[in-house]
Amino acid sequence: MFPSHRPRRLRGTAALRRLVAETTVRPNQLVLPMFVREGATEPQPIATMPGVVQHTRDSLRKAAVEAVAAGVGGLMLFGVPQRRDATGSGGLDPDGVLNVALRDLRAELGDDTVLMSDLCLDEFTDHGHCGVLDADGNVDNDATLRIYGDMALAQAEAGAHLLGPSGMMDGQVGAIREALDRAGRGDVGVLAYSAKYNSAFYGPFRDAVESQLVGDRKTYQQDPGNVREALREVRLDLDEGADLVMVKPGMLYLDVLRAVSEISDVPVAAYQISGEYGMVEAAVAAGWLDRRAAVLETLTAFRRAGADVVLTYWAVEAAGWLR
Repeated sequence: MFPSHRPRRLRGTAALRRLVAETTVRPNQLVLPMFVREGATEPQPIATMPGVVQHTRDSLRKAAVEAVAAGVGGLMLFGVPQRRDATGSGGLDPDGVLNVALRDLRAELGDDTVLMSDLCLDEFTDHGHCGVLDADGNVDNDATLRIYGDMALAQAEAGAHLLGPSGMMDGQVGAIREALDRAGRGDVGVLAYSAKYNSAFYGPFRDAVESQLVGDRKTYQQDPGNVREALREVRLDLDEGADLVMVKPGMLYLDVLRAVSEISDVPVAAYQISGEYGMVEAAVAAGWLDRRAAVLETLTAFRRAGADVVLTYWAVEAAGWLR
């Protein structure tokens, strides 16, 4: 005797599958990370990230307009400076590559997209760490927070809607929020990198920003084996005024993403990082995966695990497939 109800009846056509889909991905839930290189005269391909480039100012504007036209919900900017120093002063300079790019895109796009900026010193320091170093060569948390506050004001003035502190300094959200509010910039939000793990999959990104890092960031990024620690970090960021919280990496930490989504009362983001992007692209190039199917399945996994927002280098392409 067969059961009267068969789940397969709701899988028979594409229309039926769409009708009963429990998890959906929409273009406006996707954020495109973008790199802009100071002094570049033409876009520079990133060898370890097929299809991704370091933009010139002009190509950045063009690509940003195309992304917004495709329906992508936001843009996250990273700067690649020509010069670096011990304190990452280029990140505060109004004429530094990242702040100039923010002004360019805010002038071009206004409020038609959500303009986000990476608020971290690692791209701008000659030692590659996310903060300034003390006399013993260790990251000085509190000295770094003071710089983050100034950097937040520079990025807010340049036109960012959301600031993304990615350095994993203790108290960074509170310090940034205080600096913004004190300056009358309560309109600018904070996308907190709350659970950022010390991952082996950041390699292609470090190529993209030409990182000067020697060593590792294990003393301030989270240990891959810890979940409770991530939830404690999230709660601290929420208490300090985070407007969104994020889990990074995403694909390898879907369990953490689910746990964070269950405790957060603000939107939750996930970052599909460079190594996760690169390994799919490599498998596609080898003929092992169907590219479109694989990409959309990864994005669905983020949404199913609880992400409201997904940062992905496939944002524009996926948006075209999803419309």
